[in-house]
Amino acid sequence: MLARTDLRGARPTLAELRRALPRGGTDVNAVLDTVAPLVHEVSERGADAALEFGEQFDGVRPDSVRVPPSVIADALDQLDPAVADALRESIVRARKVHADQRRETSRTQVVDGGVVSEKWIPVRRVGLYVPGGNAVYPSSVIMNVVPAQEAGVGSLVIASPPQKDFGGRPHPTILAACALLGVDEVWAVGGAQGVALLAYGGTDSDGAVLDPVDLVTGPGNIFVTAAKRLCRSVVGIDSEAGPTEIAILADDSADPGILASDLISQAEHDVLAASVLVTDSADLADAVDLALDAQVATTKHRERVMTALSGKQSGIVLVDDLDAGLTVVDAYAAEHLEIQTRDAAAVADRVQNAGAIFVGPYAPVSLGDYCAGSNHVLPTSGSARFASGLSVQTFLKGVHVIDYDEDALRAVADKVVTLADAEDLPGHGDAVKQRFVTSGAATEAGAS
Repeated sequence: MLARTDLRGARPTLAELRRALPRGGTDVNAVLDTVAPLVHEVSERGADAALEFGEQFDGVRPDSVRVPPSVIADALDQLDPAVADALRESIVRARKVHADQRRETSRTQVVDGGVVSEKWIPVRRVGLYVPGGNAVYPSSVIMNVVPAQEAGVGSLVIASPPQKDFGGRPHPTILAACALLGVDEVWAVGGAQGVALLAYGGTDSDGAVLDPVDLVTGPGNIFVTAAKRLCRSVVGIDSEAGPTEIAILADDSADPGILASDLISQAEHDVLAASVLVTDSADLADAVDLALDAQVATTKHRERVMTALSGKQSGIVLVDDLDAGLTVVDAYAAEHLEIQTRDAAAVADRVQNAGAIFVGPYAPVSLGDYCAGSNHVLPTSGSARFASGLSVQTFLKGVHVIDYDEDALRAVADKVVTLADAEDLPGHGDAVKQRFVTSGAATEAGAS
């Protein structure tokens, strides 16, 4: 079922290796010209334009962008108790992990009288995007809201597409998750228009002000990603998320049935989802193919899964040994990387590039999606080589505070002037000299 790339006996360069690996992705540039006029319209006309585009793309136009608080509360009241209990557990575990990510102010005594501190200030207001489409994602509400709350963000708004089946409101399970987290500002707007409205704000149908945000986070489709790119000069963004992906590094100790189920678990997200197995065992690869045939035949989203698994973004990569396998997974830099080998923890410790690493047969990606406590908003399309997943740090700004007294500045003044002159910026040096001219004049005046 899965295409194979055989690297046994090969010694490709890093560039060759990156080109050889299964990789799909989407070309955001291809839709920028389509999305740009939409973003412009929302920037000019605000909520009216966003509602019009929502009616065009989602087939429904709510009475207002902002969902009434009573609707949010009712969604929680009507939620299946078992689902509510599972969401509460997910929230508790996520809070434990993200609370430990908080950073404290650091204070460095550079010299006597010269101190540089770094303090961490929460972003004032953030917009958290929760997609709709193939699935319902209350877990994405948790993964966006919890780190923002733990960072101390004071103003949060969730934007999620209006649903025709629910009177133009976001899916009730998403609203219920918002209620569990204490989020009472939810906008029934999705797609590129949702991102644009978060960035530019506007006036709602009932005259209420929709304040713009300073940062937009959360995954979405290619149009959402394009809008984030177009708006990033106006607001901050977390990343340009592509389709989800899983890579598994496995040896002959792994269970082929488990590997197959994990590959399917990501493939059911999207026809563009990537599922990649890296192994030094051809026998294991054959067994996984057989297990996939059996499991795909009975999975609910069979057509979607088959399309994803047969796409150019998915496949099996055969390598000589685990060292070669580690080189491959580091070059691939998966959003989700599972290690299912002997001594999996030691192998995982050697990984350099991954959005999140899942160690051993009892830490599936599905656990991370919901209840591990980790965050599931992760870098995709190889960006784990340089980017991190969503965390408390995403919502904090590190600000240096420089506090030098007169003697501390005087002690280094000649160095500042020298470096300013070396860069042909004499005004920089004069700004230091002037302080001592003024100080001396003031002292002299006081003495007279």
